[in-house]
Amino acid sequence: MNKLFHLSIIWFLLAFCVGANAQVVLDFDETYAQEMLKPGTPAPDFQLPTPDGKTVKFSEFAKGKYVVIDFWASWCPDCRKDLPEIIRLYNNFHKDGVEFLGVSFDTDKEKWTDYIAKSGVPYTQVSELKRMNQSDVAKAYGVRWIPSIYLIGPDGKVLVSTVLSYKIEKKLYDTFRASLPVTHTGSYDTITLDGSKGKLWAQLYKPRLEPGQRCDLVVLCHGLNCDHDFELMKRIEIQLQKAGFATLAFDFNGHGKSEGRFSEMTIPNEIEDLEQVLAYAQDLRFVDDIALVGHSQGAVVAAMVAGNHPEDIKAVTLLAPSSSVRDDIARGNLFGIDFNPLDPPDSLVLSNGIAIGRRYLKTALYLPIFETSAKYHGNACIIQGNGDRLVPFTCGERFHQLWNGSEYYELEYYDHNFTNCIYRPVDITTEYLKRVLR
Repeated sequence: MNKLFHLSIIWFLLAFCVGANAQVVLDFDETYAQEMLKPGTPAPDFQLPTPDGKTVKFSEFAKGKYVVIDFWASWCPDCRKDLPEIIRLYNNFHKDGVEFLGVSFDTDKEKWTDYIAKSGVPYTQVSELKRMNQSDVAKAYGVRWIPSIYLIGPDGKVLVSTVLSYKIEKKLYDTFRASLPVTHTGSYDTITLDGSKGKLWAQLYKPRLEPGQRCDLVVLCHGLNCDHDFELMKRIEIQLQKAGFATLAFDFNGHGKSEGRFSEMTIPNEIEDLEQVLAYAQDLRFVDDIALVGHSQGAVVAAMVAGNHPEDIKAVTLLAPSSSVRDDIARGNLFGIDFNPLDPPDSLVLSNGIAIGRRYLKTALYLPIFETSAKYHGNACIIQGNGDRLVPFTCGERFHQLWNGSEYYELEYYDHNFTNCIYRPVDITTEYLKRVLR
């Protein structure tokens, strides 16, 4: 049965027993990977033919290397959907010395080879041309579901066994990217700006430039109840700096190092904050084009400010935009807490103890999110996880439909904060802005 069908059933049931502010990560390995080899287990050796009749002996193929083994079949819908992700991992990590091996459970050689050619698979493929339940290698590796994926270490032992490709990706990033030193050739300036409810704390990073040289600047907008140091936004900031962009990170009023009380925060106030930041950025002589990157509520603010200033913004990236806030308040249920939308309380205390004020509820109820955002016609990228339990992934889809020519990335099983593999949205954001701003 298709995993997404299972996912939809489970979400439907969880809606009645889990508050909307909970982040539920559904791990299909608990169901489909129970019999797979556990980490630390030596990878069994095997010998299988390639489509052109050559024999691959796994122990020789994998000796001293990291190897991803993808068990799949061309007739398998989930495998077809996942194959582009494996190819993307190959393109990203093969240069680091990681080998990839596809083990197919096709029984029709012509259909198997045709699909390999059609899909542009760049790595080695082998097959017994037997069904999964008749395959010796499937038995040796405990494969009862496809796709099933292994990461084998240079010592020949299992590092990861999973049916979810993002787990392989996260381990590869942790191994080959996370330990890389972060070096900056530019400079930081801490600045103070006037905001809607007091002074805003902000930090400007300027790359090293030759006299008269200009560069593009990216303004980063964090979400509700966090600040500029939120891991997702901080990783994006660092990656953009490494790519040669200037960055401007700040805290909305009532957050982090900025003045103001959180209980007085509203989305219109945050729009005013961002417009003050934008005005400052426009006066920087070394800045060429300006882009906005926002997560959750920060994404909604970024979209609306882009709509208010369509000629001033060259690109926008929205990560899990929480544009459902207006509908949630109209229904009288925000983050799983019920209230009377016609007579909202003075404050709404969330499960983590923070309190949202009455004015936030009243102003968000009439917030023209999409009407304002529709006035922006520039470059746009939307990144959304379909495992998001805080914001329906349809919010991202709607922005994609609103903005002609926008790019939309729906990350399967990813939660609201992209904790499944935080490197993925970071890479998408950086590569998109490199492409459209240069």
